[in-house]
Amino acid sequence: MKPELLSDVAIQTKFTKLPGWQVEGCELVKEFRFGSYLAGVSFVQQIALFAEAMNHHPDMLVRWRKITVRLTTHSVGGLTALDFALAEKIECAQSAPATPP
Repeated sequence: MKPELLSDVAIQTKFTKLPGWQVEGCELVKEFRFGSYLAGVSFVQQIALFAEAMNHHPDMLVRWRKITVRLTTHSVGGLTALDFALAEKIECAQSAPATPP
């Protein structure tokens, strides 16, 4: 069963738990900044573990001390509850203390 696209109202309601995230087209996007390149890469690894467990994989751009995460549900061409669930997990990971690589 395919996930259902969220309405604009539902998307706006879900934003209350996601500071700094934006909708760009049909994607949920946020740029995260880190004190070092390795801290950013460690964060990407955390996201990858969540994504694999959910079978819902974001696009990520890794730059020096910056990670951009883009979420969308490709199978339906827009935002679904899966995107927001993964974004919430990412927010929790970002606010947790980083462990050294």
